[in-house]
Amino acid sequence: MSSSNGLKIVFAGTPEFAAHHLQALLNSHHQVTAVYTQPDRPAGRGKKLQASPVKEIALNAGLEVQQPLTLKDPEAQATLAAYNADLMVVVAYGLLLPAAVLAIPRLGCVNVHASLLPRWRGAAPIQRSIEAGDAETGITIMQMEIGLDTGPMLLTRTCPILPQDTAQDLHNRLVELGPPALLDALDQLAAGSLVAQPQDDSSATYAHKLTKEEALLDWRKPAEQLNRQIRAFNPYPVAFTLLNGENLRIYAAESRQLAKSAEPGTLVSVDGELVVACGNNTALALQIVQLPGKKAMAVKDLLNGLAGKVRAGSVLGI
Repeated sequence: MSSSNGLKIVFAGTPEFAAHHLQALLNSHHQVTAVYTQPDRPAGRGKKLQASPVKEIALNAGLEVQQPLTLKDPEAQATLAAYNADLMVVVAYGLLLPAAVLAIPRLGCVNVHASLLPRWRGAAPIQRSIEAGDAETGITIMQMEIGLDTGPMLLTRTCPILPQDTAQDLHNRLVELGPPALLDALDQLAAGSLVAQPQDDSSATYAHKLTKEEALLDWRKPAEQLNRQIRAFNPYPVAFTLLNGENLRIYAAESRQLAKSAEPGTLVSVDGELVVACGNNTALALQIVQLPGKKAMAVKDLLNGLAGKVRAGSVLGI
C-alpha cells in the first residue's frame, strides 16, 4: 500500500455502468494496476468485434487489459496473482469468480451492485426493481464470496425510483451514486474502519437476466403492471406487441381506468392516440412506439402514417 493510503487495485467490469466506476478509480488516489473485462464481442449490423466500454477506458489510460474466457484455470489465476493487488474491485464483470480467485488479493474482492441487497441479487437489478414497483433502490458495496451476490455488505446508498423512471433513467442515477460510494468504501477499507453486515438471506429476491421473449406484453395484466414492464425494458429489450401482424415496440405509455370494460388487447381509441384495454378494467395509452425499419415516434405520428389502417375494435397481440 502506498503512503497516501491508496490501495493497489485490479478492476474487473464490462459495460458502461462499470466504466464509470473505473474512471472514478483512475481519478482517485488509488492505483489501478490491471483491468479485466469480457472478450470483445460482435456488435452492430456489420457484426464487427467491439471492445467493452471498460476496455476502451483502460486502453486510453495505458493500463494492461486481460480478457480471459474463464478464471477457473490455474494459468489465469497465476496471472492475476502476479499483479500483487491489495484488492479486486468487480462491477458488472459477467464472469463468476471461483474461490481461488476471491482469495488472491490481500483484502479479497469487493463488488458494486445496483440494488439494496439482499433484494435483487443477480443480473438485472435495475430492471427488476422497476418492474416490481419498488419505491427505492440503491447501491451496495459488498465483500464477495462464492454465492451469487450473497456476501456481507460494506456500505449502501439509497435513491428513489420515480413514477416515470425507465431502466435508463435509473441506470443514470445509480451511475452518479455508485462511484462516490465505492471510493468512500475503499477509503474506509484502507483505514480498517469498515464493519461488514451479513445479508438476511430470508429476504433475498433474484433479478433474473432479461429475455426478449418476456418483452411481449400480455394485455390481460393490469395497465400499471404493464407500464412498469415497459419502463423496465426501456432501452432493452423493449416491450412489444403485434399490430397488424408486425412487431410494435413500446417505449412509453400512460396507465388509465377504462370507462367501460373491453376485451384485453382491444384498441378502444385510435383518435389521435392508441388506447389499449388491459386487465382489471384498465387501459394503456401508448405514447412512444416503433414499427420495424422505422424510428421510434410519437403515437400521433404513427397514426398519421397509418391513416385508416388501424381501427378501434382491432385486437393487438395477434
